[in-house]
Amino acid sequence: MVSLGLVVARFNDSVTEPMAEAAREAAADRDAVVVDEVSVPGAYDSPLAADRLARRDDVDAVAVVGAIVTGDTDHDRVIANATAEKLTDVSLDRDTPVTFGVSGPGMSGAEARERIDKGADAANAAIDLAEELD
Repeated sequence: MVSLGLVVARFNDSVTEPMAEAAREAAADRDAVVVDEVSVPGAYDSPLAADRLARRDDVDAVAVVGAIVTGDTDHDRVIANATAEKLTDVSLDRDTPVTFGVSGPGMSGAEARERIDKGADAANAAIDLAEELD
């Protein structure tokens, strides 16, 4: 059974809470257990939280979910890319799979809510990777 850490970047709660619930449900469907869930204010904060979870012996993989929906600006793309790069670094440094399910950037809140399945995708990918490493 895979033990999953879940990071919820709550910049836009109306999107991220359903994404987190989708991640929890996906884990339950796969007989994985979410051993800890860490909430952070936004995407910038998620690599530190993911690193904290990835250091734990009882966490096999970490899934990060969040939304970047403030617009389609260069800044929003920089946030998304920098976060993804930092999460990759955490995964490699800690030798623990870390996946990122994000809605945005460049989407309205309504468009982002249509992509809440990215939360399940992040959890499933983390579980798949952990099982492959087993």
